[in-house]
Parts: sequence; structure tokens; C-alpha cells
Amino acid sequence: MYKSEQLAHSLKVLIENGTWKAHEKLPSLRQQVEQSGLSLITVMNAYQELEAQGLIYSKEKSGYFVVEQTSQHNLPVHVVNETIEINSVVFKYLKSIQSENIIPLGSAFPNSQLLYSAKLIQSLGQLAKQRRSYEQTPSLPPGNYQLRKTIAQKYAMQGIPTDPSDIVMTSGGLDALNLSLQALTHAGDYILLQETMFYGAWQAAERLGLKVITIPEHAEHGIDLEAFEQAILKYPIKVCMMMLNSQNPIGFTVSDEIKLKLAKLLHTHQIYLIEDDVYEELYYGQKKPLPMKYFDQQNWVLHCSSFSKTLGAGFRIGWVYAGKFSEHIQHTQLMSTLSVNSFIQNALVEYLSHRHYEKHLKTLRSTLQRYKKQYFNYLKAHLPAQCHVNYYPSGYFLWIELPARVNSNDVYHQMLEKGVSITPSNLFNITNQQNNFIRINCSFELNETFIQALNHLITIIEAALKD
Repeated sequence: MYKSEQLAHSLKVLIENGTWKAHEKLPSLRQQVEQSGLSLITVMNAYQELEAQGLIYSKEKSGYFVVEQTSQHNLPVHVVNETIEINSVVFKYLKSIQSENIIPLGSAFPNSQLLYSAKLIQSLGQLAKQRRSYEQTPSLPPGNYQLRKTIAQKYAMQGIPTDPSDIVMTSGGLDALNLSLQALTHAGDYILLQETMFYGAWQAAERLGLKVITIPEHAEHGIDLEAFEQAILKYPIKVCMMMLNSQNPIGFTVSDEIKLKLAKLLHTHQIYLIEDDVYEELYYGQKKPLPMKYFDQQNWVLHCSSFSKTLGAGFRIGWVYAGKFSEHIQHTQLMSTLSVNSFIQNALVEYLSHRHYEKHLKTLRSTLQRYKKQYFNYLKAHLPAQCHVNYYPSGYFLWIELPARVNSNDVYHQMLEKGVSITPSNLFNITNQQNNFIRINCSFELNETFIQALNHLITIIEAALKD
């Protein structure tokens, strides 16, 4: 046993037998060096091991503290330290699938042929002829007042009282998430993410130097509230970032009952939630799912969304319901993205002032529902029986569980050789717990080209099972 392991074991015993109480500060690294006679690097390794085991936590410039030990059974809550390294992985992946010749089953955006509304393009053309529409319109944060007013009215229609001053326009949904996270955290803070999460959240945590606690998904409810409560009791979590409607990549939508319970826990423990709701309009059926903001009575939720998943990547206009953080986010925005394209904001005001958007969304949802069901039925009929295809009635992704011995990253590389992209699970889960899942984009008509692409996938998986 290494000296660092021996020290970690000795300290663990002191914690578990109650010698050191919950939230009590441990000796500093230098104090521990003096007491133990070990080197600084050995002591640091021991403390980091205890932190990884969920027994201690650190505060910037304050030291290490004992986490609260609960009587609950040991749920799989994972600690991811500040050594998050995913940005380069995401960059290489996105570069690898950007060719126009790649069949885009790995794309994060819906089929562009379904998105760009003729009425919206018409609005752009008319505004382009009016110089005042893009020369005389203020472009600084918080963004176009009429557009913010229209968005505020949409919140009000869901029973969420909203003033346009609560809204800050952003350069897409990811920009809204990043600005919100910057407003609420500092380097070294703890945040909580879902174990399997859109890679943009991991990238933001890496960029800001945050420590991440993850909780596993619940097979029935999507969010494991027991694991969530255990995590917020153990660690000084400042902010949670979650996707609760049409979750990417899995696809589930959390029930109103669970959202209400989650809102109560946030309020009780005074923890902020940044809600990523960019797929809010891509539900199936008659009733639009409520955002967490609906259940938020004390302004603990910042709600982020975007038009890019419904109108196309070219209309990368998003927003954050920032409330009391509106001014702070605007200041941060001035130092980063500066402003949001005023020309496109004006076009959206004109487009949304009629009922064009509602008609477009109705057609889009119907088409996505039909296509997704076709992909699901085809894969269910042709994939090996050991594979499980998760189907949820919203969005345009299918989340496929492969047999444990099949590595999704290997499948991704083999599919690229066939000219087809898919998304492997290591982009969504960096704890190395799930390497056998893939995400498929089902927003394209299932014609011969895409049937052949799915057949390549099926063949590759079958071959991997024979090895």
C-alpha cells in the first residue's frame, strides 16, 4: 500500500468513527505534512483520494472539510474533480462529422429541411430592404424589447408571471447556459449535473474550473430524487444544471410531481437550478410540459431556451429567464458575446407577431413524431435482441443501449469509415461508467440512404458481438 493510501485510510477511519464531525475542517496540507512527516505531494494525493470517495470536500482558499455522513444506503453519487477534460474530445468529434458527405445520424440539430420557415425567410428579406431595421436598432443587452415582451407573454400563458426585464437575449441556448453559470459560480465551486448530460454542460464546467457532482438517472422518473438529496446534503453544492424536458441524450421528460418535489428541495437548501429547456417545443401530444420555472416560488431557477432547435442553427437566438440576475448576466455578456444579432431579433419579432410560428411548430412536431417512430420500429425489428432502444414521446433522438462488451466509441469510428455519424456515450458521461450507449438523430426521412446507414450500424454491432 502506498503512503498516500495509508494516510487516506487513517483519515477515513477518523471520519467514519465520528472523531471528525460533519463540515469540520481538516488540518491544512502543510499542517498534515508536519504532523505525518510525509511529503506535500503524498498528503495532497491522500486528500484527493478522500474527496473522490465523497468523504471530504474543498472550499477555495479555505481548505478541506468533512462531508455529512447520512444513514441512507450508499447511492451511486459520483465525484468529478476539477480535472474535467472533455473540450478537446468534443472538438475532435464535431470536426469529424462536419463534412457534407457524412450521413448525419450524429447531428445535434434537427433536419434543416424541416426548420427554415418560408414565412421567416420572407420576413428576413423584407427587413433587409429596410436599413433602419439593422442600423438604428439598439443591439446591446438585454436585447430587443418587443422580442423579450413576446417571450414573457409565452411564459405568462403557462402560468408563470414574467416581465420583459426578467429576460436576457443570448446567442443561442448554450450561450444562455454559460452566462447563467458564470453569474452564479466561481472557480472551485461545486455544481451538480445529471450523470448523462449534454456535453455543453461538461465543457462549461471545464472552462470555469468547477467541481462536479453527478447523480444517476432514475429508470422510472428520470431524476433520482433520493440520490439528489443525498448529494446536496453531503456537498456544498451551489448550482445544479439539469435538462428535465426531452432530456438530451436520453429523451425522458420528468413529471410535474417530481419537478414540484425538486423545487421544494432547491428552496429548502437554497440551491440554484439552471434549467436547459431548448427542446421545450418538441413535445408530442396536446399538452406542453411545464418548465421547472413554473414550480419555482423563490427565484431559485434560471430558465434557458432557444429558437435554434425549432427554426434552425442559423437562428441561434436564445434567452435566459434571469430574474434578479438579469443585470449581472448583461454585464458578463458585454465582456463575452457583447450582443445578439439585432437584425435576426427584429425578424423574429415580425415572425412571432403573427401565428406563423405556432403553425410551423405543429407541423414540425407531427413530422418528428412520425419519423422517430419509424426509426424506432426499424431498429427494434433489426437490432440484435441484446440491444435496448429507449423511446420517449418527444424530440428527435433515440438512445440505444448496446451489450456491455460493445464500446460505442469503437462503433462510432467504424461508422465514420462508412460515411455515417453517430454520437457515442463518452461525450455525455465522463465518469467512464457508460461506454455502451449511442445517440441517433431521427429527424430525417427514413429513405434508402438512411436505411442503409442503419443497416451499417446493425452489421457493426452484430460483428462486435461475435468477437
